[in-house]
Amino acid sequence: MQKRLRFGIIGGGLMGREFVSAAARWCHLTDMPVRPEVVAVCDTRPEALEWFAEAAGVSRTTADYRELLADDDVDAVYCAVPHNLHERFYCDTIAAGKHLLGEKPFGIDLEANARIVAAAAERDDLVVRCCSEFPYFPGAQRIVEHIRAGRVGRVLEAEVGFLHCSDMNPDKPLNWKRTIAANGEYGCMGDLGLHILHVPLRVGWVPRNVRAILSNIFPRRPDGSGEPAACETWDNATLLCEVEREGGSFPLTAKTHRISPGETNTWYISVCGTRLSARFSTRRPRTLETMPYEPGGRQCWREEAIGYQSVYPTITGSIFEFGFGDALLQMIAAFCHQVLEGNGAEVPFGCGSLEETQWTHRIFTAALRSHARREVVGV
Repeated sequence: MQKRLRFGIIGGGLMGREFVSAAARWCHLTDMPVRPEVVAVCDTRPEALEWFAEAAGVSRTTADYRELLADDDVDAVYCAVPHNLHERFYCDTIAAGKHLLGEKPFGIDLEANARIVAAAAERDDLVVRCCSEFPYFPGAQRIVEHIRAGRVGRVLEAEVGFLHCSDMNPDKPLNWKRTIAANGEYGCMGDLGLHILHVPLRVGWVPRNVRAILSNIFPRRPDGSGEPAACETWDNATLLCEVEREGGSFPLTAKTHRISPGETNTWYISVCGTRLSARFSTRRPRTLETMPYEPGGRQCWREEAIGYQSVYPTITGSIFEFGFGDALLQMIAAFCHQVLEGNGAEVPFGCGSLEETQWTHRIFTAALRSHARREVVGV
């Protein structure tokens, strides 16, 4: 008998709809002891609430998130709102006694993140985690496995990135992610950065310093009326970090680019080591590239078609291809599993932790200082 975990969704945009769609596919997973059920949705737009009522059969809808938090039938909350609302909504969710799966960056800035983390520390009976879907791709998981097993040897360098081309068009209208008031000063780093730093931080690669180059490529875009308006946030960020490890440090390059020609939501990781190098990109989701090396041996990259191999077992055969919807389902499964087992329990690969959100904020804050000073800054 599966335990029910009753969810309320705050924020009925793209990711809110993706969440309810993933929950509806729960039969795709096999042998899961817990099952999410979306029982309530909050959004200020009537048309968004209509979609959840008609397409997903959610009967309890509201424009007031406090009403959702007061609902005794809600055990956990998935919250997807602009960054400036994170602190208030997340802290209120925790205070209401609900488990929380929130979106990155978990606070508009370092201070907001610290207050969210402090609120969570007062309720250690609650599971509070941050979304990060892409590390659940099979290729990414295989690289994590290689690193944890020590097969890489000494790390020579690593690179992680998340690349978009969605903002290549300078006539694309301004949205909230282009304003400091709603998005924060991090710009693309806050919006994309935890996705790429999740794996490095999870395997213990914490940067000691950073040199950042940030770019505001289109400083003006049309507003809602078609008039030009200021784009206040960074389009692209390239961070060169130094990671200290036993045996010596290595460079970690981290890229979050919203203007990257030809890329459509491309997440990637590349690791070069003295014994094994490996790289994976969602651009080629079936393919893992590796290069094992023995002293005196040949140095040749090889490709492996890894197919569908997930953290939590599913009905899908391994010959098929894994996609974003599958990664989202796996991430939600990890969160539900954590709630079932408790904060202290180990799950196969957990969602972004509070400590990992803290580190991303420290890195992004250091990156802002680095770019302003044009120098290496400690994290």
